[in-house]
Amino acid sequence: MPKHFWSGRMAVLTFAAMALAGPGTALAQQDDPKTRLDIYGFAMLDMGYQFKQNHPDWFDVIRPTKLPAFPDEFGEDGHFYSGVRQSRFGVKSFTPTDLGELRTTFEFELFGTGVDAGQTTFRLRHAYGELGAFGAGQYWSPFMDIDVFPNSLEYWGPNGMVFFRNVQFRWMPIQGDTRLTLALERPGASGEAGILADRIELQNVQGRFPLPDFSGEYRYGAGWGYVEAAGIIRRMDIDDLLDDAFDLDQSLVGWGVNLSSNLKPSAADTVRLQVVFGDGVQNYMNDAPVDVGVEINPGDPRRPVKGVALPLVGVVAFLDHNWSSRWSTAAGYSMLDIDNSNGQSADAFGEGHYALVNLLHTPVRNVMMGGEFQWGKRQNFSDGFSSDDYRIQFSFKYNFSASIGG
Repeated sequence: MPKHFWSGRMAVLTFAAMALAGPGTALAQQDDPKTRLDIYGFAMLDMGYQFKQNHPDWFDVIRPTKLPAFPDEFGEDGHFYSGVRQSRFGVKSFTPTDLGELRTTFEFELFGTGVDAGQTTFRLRHAYGELGAFGAGQYWSPFMDIDVFPNSLEYWGPNGMVFFRNVQFRWMPIQGDTRLTLALERPGASGEAGILADRIELQNVQGRFPLPDFSGEYRYGAGWGYVEAAGIIRRMDIDDLLDDAFDLDQSLVGWGVNLSSNLKPSAADTVRLQVVFGDGVQNYMNDAPVDVGVEINPGDPRRPVKGVALPLVGVVAFLDHNWSSRWSTAAGYSMLDIDNSNGQSADAFGEGHYALVNLLHTPVRNVMMGGEFQWGKRQNFSDGFSSDDYRIQFSFKYNFSASIGG
């Protein structure tokens, strides 16, 4: 058949589909002029010198858990590093509806973790939407306070800070500077068998999460800053799959309380503070080991070992100071302490420290450069070994943003 027959037929079908679609459908909404898209992100270069050593997959960050657990675990001291892994790209949408404004966030960065640790690769940060008092997707956990994060060049941030983007469904009955948020979050935790790792009995034990984690936050905001209290509770089950003389089935409860604040003693200063404590919530921390450890239980022949939700305490204290509209400094300290169980190995992570000071310059809008001195320290559980890390880092950051529609 002639080409014009197919062209005409396709035109009729397209027109019919548009007519049947009517207002309020996906076809009509594609041209909705009320929707606004904000495209944003930045390109960032980090270059520095590490005077000591750490795990090579984490060459460009300070993570006390990744520092050596014994002398020269990762080779000789002294490493130059550079990369663009902090670079970021994101899109936000704002759409008016009869129920209020529909907001979505879709954001990536280039910092590989997990199976991509050490790589420069796309990594999802946020995939989240909210309408009115309800939100769903991957976003900051209500148990954390992102405003505690300092204006630093180092990517990973304070090790004693609660920091976790999690898949969740949340309810926000109070919104604004003062807010209340409650959420059901995707559960997850890790454990280790320590000095008993080679026992067959423990190799047939699996973790299970029958319930979502439940978290919440309440923030009171004022002109001087804010104070916030957040909490979380979770259930972690241990299933013994081996039919033998031992019964290692167990149900553990993890919980945490996070108290945080931003104080503004002057227009040029922001003090960022946090104290967190709890049991078995390590995977919500910015840099922590396993949530569950093994404990030797010699008084019970039926259960000679058991799991224990490891207690923790984390502290963050930072000051961001603006010298002028173009010069600023961030300085501060963070710490994480783990109450190890008696079945963990002597070289297990026990305590970590983190500190930095920088000088940042913004010569023109959307351009930032600066230098930073960084320090981290790891202390093992019981063998007396500790390791330090010292770095000098220089970074260059170039922001971009644009709005479409609206």
